[in-house]
Amino acid sequence: MATLSAHGISAGLPNGFEGRIFVRPEVGGEVSYPVAHFASFPLPATVGDFGSGAVTMMGPSDVFAVLFQYGPESVGTALFARQGMPLSLSQADFSPILLRRGLTGQSGTQWFFTEAGRPFTFYAVLGSHARRSVLVPKVNALLAGISVSPPTPSTAGGTAPWN
Repeated sequence: MATLSAHGISAGLPNGFEGRIFVRPEVGGEVSYPVAHFASFPLPATVGDFGSGAVTMMGPSDVFAVLFQYGPESVGTALFARQGMPLSLSQADFSPILLRRGLTGQSGTQWFFTEAGRPFTFYAVLGSHARRSVLVPKVNALLAGISVSPPTPSTAGGTAPWN
């Protein structure tokens, strides 16, 4: 099992997965925060934050997932009230209507939460809604290997840690 670690995010990748953890360059003074992409297929060089450029390449046996961090102003808001990353998802958590970009046959899920004092969303896409009984366990194996550390200047957009 390969392990990725950067920006206070660590991920033990299940067999057959690849991933990357990065912070996009700041544009126009907008602060960027860590993003992690995970896939059971080769990730293209350029992928949008929530999978544009990748989800169209998925086959019916593939999984794509994103762990996306938001800014400190999101901590304590209703959207991020859930404490802790989801540890296990069910087939019922996935639906074609939860996709950011509806692609025929695919389904997705999205969870907003605060983990270690940092606000995130976890977004996952299944290559086939009909095959979710086989694909959801792959997502759960990925979730089991992800951990997040409390904020530091490098995970908080270059500012002091959040309180």
